[in-house]
Amino acid sequence: MSHPHRRPAETELLAPERHGDADAEAGVLDFAVNVQPGPPGFVRTALAARLDQLAAYPSRTDERRAVGAAAARHGRRPEEVLLLDGAAEGFELLARLAPRHVALIEPSFTEPGRVLRATGARISTVVLPAPWHLDAELVPADADLVVLGNPTNPTSVLHPAEQIRRLCRPGRLVVVDEAFADLTADPVTGRREPESLAAALPDGVIVIRSLTKTFGLAGLRIGYLLAAPAVIARLSAGRRHWPLGTLALAGLTACLSEEGDRYTAALAERLAVDRGRLLAALAETDIEVCAPPHGPYVLIRVPDGLGVKAALRDRGLGVRSCANFTGLSTDHLRVAVRSEAETATLIAGLRDVLTSTPGPS
Repeated sequence: MSHPHRRPAETELLAPERHGDADAEAGVLDFAVNVQPGPPGFVRTALAARLDQLAAYPSRTDERRAVGAAAARHGRRPEEVLLLDGAAEGFELLARLAPRHVALIEPSFTEPGRVLRATGARISTVVLPAPWHLDAELVPADADLVVLGNPTNPTSVLHPAEQIRRLCRPGRLVVVDEAFADLTADPVTGRREPESLAAALPDGVIVIRSLTKTFGLAGLRIGYLLAAPAVIARLSAGRRHWPLGTLALAGLTACLSEEGDRYTAALAERLAVDRGRLLAALAETDIEVCAPPHGPYVLIRVPDGLGVKAALRDRGLGVRSCANFTGLSTDHLRVAVRSEAETATLIAGLRDVLTSTPGPS
């Protein structure tokens, strides 16, 4: 299948540092970025209440309150929590562990690989075959740092917690990126976060969590990680003063409040319905869904994915090319789960593109 539409340079789409926000242009209906619209009203109120205090440095009280909220959310001790200037900072801090051999479970979010390659450590990419079930036997035995996502971005695969535990061994740290775990649920029982390790936190596991996706706060940069106190000490040694500002601390505390928990639970339920609607529409359109999705995004594969992406852009629709994810191809596209009306617009665009006859180039 060939499309004459203008498309971004293939070298740009293959760049490891490229993120979906590059496709979320003004005036384009955004299916490329997985951030929810927001922030919700109660978070806005919490942020607005602190605007008059921005002349002062962030306080220890605010920091303790945010740490306590994260600890309480997962039943952890405060000394097992490290607040982050966005979850991406958690990947940067991993360099302080001075790993010798890093195993990256792929395909997955590109940021950990980008920052860990800069450390000079040996890097092994463990590319799981589709549909990307985790297999601990594929990981090199001498890897002292293993990084994976759960649910994985962009495949939306949710690995069983028991399979992740099998990665653990003496002398190894396992980093689990749970950026979208708060929106997962068991499809049968409805139990929230069924495969998260945040509450169990096995020895040798670091869990990195983001709040910006669920609460529509990508511009604020807030997250946290959970790990053993000794690991926290290694990650935070020599860290700058005031790594999170007053608004970040206030936003983090609000997101992790009881009201924030209720909001997340309701959002997870709604997204499950919206995702089911999207999957049904994709099936009716004979578009391949690459794996059963568990996050607020779905990975699809279409012939000439780059051409389809460009043609959708011409129709005012932005989707994420997955050409720069290890183990995926230029035919893979990621689409965010949106409302019923927005999904209908996307499906109409896809049908139009996939059935149109290319004109002269």
